[in-house]
Amino acid sequence: MWNRKFGRNADHRKAMLRNLATSVILYGKVETTEAKAKDMRSVVDELITLGKKGDLAARRQAAAFIRDVVADEKTQQTVLQKLFDEVAPKYADRKGGYTRVVKTGVRRGDAAPMAYIELV
Repeated sequence: MWNRKFGRNADHRKAMLRNLATSVILYGKVETTEAKAKDMRSVVDELITLGKKGDLAARRQAAAFIRDVVADEKTQQTVLQKLFDEVAPKYADRKGGYTRVVKTGVRRGDAAPMAYIELV
């Protein structure tokens, strides 16, 4: 899939990446292990590229991957709507590299290297 297996089977790995991608779009910044953050770069960049296209086919492809979560309780805006209405237009003049991975140190319990993945 994306070179790393993370000790999970394919379905669990895809679900993990879907959940992390949804969180990055929803919150703009997520702390996770460095390896997961590096793999998430390509996933989130691909979703933002779909958001920049803005057509119905791109929206369907993104909807098939992103979890259906309400991003704003007041307006009932979903993460998919946030991707197409707020996040993607912000990067309209940018050709790629929508995310940044910042190393933060090691996790206390198992000394796993941690990092933030954030939208630029």
